[in-house]
Amino acid sequence: MPNSADIIAARLYEAGVRQAFGVPGGEVLEIIDALTRAGIEFVLARHENAAGFMAEGAWHATGAPGVLVATVGPGMANTVNVTANADQDRVPLIVLTGSYDDATTLRYTHQIFDHRAVLRPVVKESFEARIGACDVMIDKAVARACDPQCGPVHVDLPVKVAVADHPAPRGARIAPLSACCPAGLDGAQARLAEAERPLILAGLDALPGAQRIADLARAHAIPVITTYKAKGVLPEDDPLSLGGHGLSPKSDAIVLPLLAEADFVICVGYDPIEMRPGWQDPWDPARAVEFVAAPNRQAMHEVVESWVCDPAEGLAALLEGQGAATGWGEGVARTRAALAEAFAPGAEWGPAQALDVLDRDRPDDLMVSVDSGAHRILLSQMWRMARPHRLIQSTGLCTMGCALPLAMGHALASGERTMAVMGDGCLDMILGELATLRDTGAPVICTVLNDSSLALIELKQRREGKRSVGVDFGATDYAAVAGALGLSAARVASAGDLAEAYAEALAADGPYLLEIVIPPRGYDGLI
Repeated sequence: MPNSADIIAARLYEAGVRQAFGVPGGEVLEIIDALTRAGIEFVLARHENAAGFMAEGAWHATGAPGVLVATVGPGMANTVNVTANADQDRVPLIVLTGSYDDATTLRYTHQIFDHRAVLRPVVKESFEARIGACDVMIDKAVARACDPQCGPVHVDLPVKVAVADHPAPRGARIAPLSACCPAGLDGAQARLAEAERPLILAGLDALPGAQRIADLARAHAIPVITTYKAKGVLPEDDPLSLGGHGLSPKSDAIVLPLLAEADFVICVGYDPIEMRPGWQDPWDPARAVEFVAAPNRQAMHEVVESWVCDPAEGLAALLEGQGAATGWGEGVARTRAALAEAFAPGAEWGPAQALDVLDRDRPDDLMVSVDSGAHRILLSQMWRMARPHRLIQSTGLCTMGCALPLAMGHALASGERTMAVMGDGCLDMILGELATLRDTGAPVICTVLNDSSLALIELKQRREGKRSVGVDFGATDYAAVAGALGLSAARVASAGDLAEAYAEALAADGPYLLEIVIPPRGYDGLI
């Protein structure tokens, strides 16, 4: 008879899971063994936070929920950041933690606290596995994680439950929720019919319906602005694409006036959790509607009508019978040209020129992850993505140290070459994951922009007339560190040397660290 851990592992395999990521401990040995028996590879990370981002990277590659495994106490506590990130970034993450049964915790106190209470504020649901019902429990967990608005779910698995025999599992499954097509669109359709300059604003919940949204936008000649997470929902080389925005005052100065010109704004899967305060009240609520995957409880903007549904289905229903937009003239083309000019790299060596080299020589199908900081804002404005899920990042929580594990998880799940773009402060936070990169052999190019500073915070300090405190640190030779770990690496400080080393990194089969030394204070005027 299989045990409870076997049932959980088998159900996860049936859900499409092929890798689980984590750090082992005595309390999760049974579930790790069961995952392996079921055909799910367990990938050892150096920290649970990084393991969670690796699991997210795998989800971007396969569409199956990510799985993070952590042991009791400090192992479980280390999952909080990445679980909160999954909540804000709509990642279907199954957080499997080991625990002790109630009888043990009445007397034994070592490393014990209430796991479920800690994670409850940042998960969609928290389950405690029970003997004889793990099939029902894991089915519920997967279904909740993959609801129309995805998110993290916690499963606390006591040791005695994991090893207990489990009866034959139920054959039935919990059907996933189906977001219904909206009704009562007459008023919105009438307003749209009168509009000459409609505009679509697409956010992270638009990703599942990206192709349909793109087809509808083209069919009705409606320009599209996206958030950073939704870059590529409409390919950004399309004349109707206005790119991704949200954190750059420089781009806002160009895009927000165009948004104000729109006489009908259609929010599609848009959640302002990604946006800076400048996106508060960017339009007249009387001329805006939204289609959202879950009720929108924010106070950043208002709309006259809101429907909870599949965002792409909602857009399709709204546009049924409508003609093409006729009033934009050259406005969209002028805005695209202004953005291209504003974020042109210039001739002086620095972060813009470095990112331009990486973009210019980047293969179209290369999946890129980018970490949090000034480099992320600049890259998200400069680079054009041809499809969604090809530029992945932490956009709601904006947590540092995410890019390398995201890229590793994606590469391990897909077998594709990937690239992580990081700042030096980001890499410092997870330097140990370079050893994970070596051990997995994941085909990842880890690029690190090194200016020995927390550049975004330093820039904000100067803008506000404050002294630079706590933002500068000693210079690290990351290429030498990588070489000491047995990784191929190069260190460059010019556009020509970068182009040469980048070509070598792209041609390599395994991991490669590319360190790009840029001058301090190099982001001034760029974002």
